[in-house]
Amino acid sequence: MATFRIERLNREFLRLLAGFIANGLKDETLKDVILTHVECSRDLSHAKVYYTTLSGDSEPRVQSALFGASGKMRGYLGKEMHIRQIPELRFIFDDSERKARDIDALIDRVIKEDGAGRT
Repeated sequence: MATFRIERLNREFLRLLAGFIANGLKDETLKDVILTHVECSRDLSHAKVYYTTLSGDSEPRVQSALFGASGKMRGYLGKEMHIRQIPELRFIFDDSERKARDIDALIDRVIKEDGAGRT
């Protein structure tokens, strides 16, 4: 369980990284990236940055572009944040939206089948 301080840092990292990706990077591959949330370790040695894309087919390219820009992002965080250690950034594709759509489709199908069976 994350402490209040870690939760605050998670929100601040998310805000700063999202702004930096949108305005500070000139990589066209990253224009469709949406950061969903950040999870920092308690000792701030690493942070998992979850992201999704508007176009799901380019996920491997986006992953490598984010990995390549992670040094610039850490440098930016170091300038903006007043903490001793900036965590190593690990980017993880967040597929929860796709899973939610799949579950929604299953529920719709069950409702449809249940309604068809009653008539």
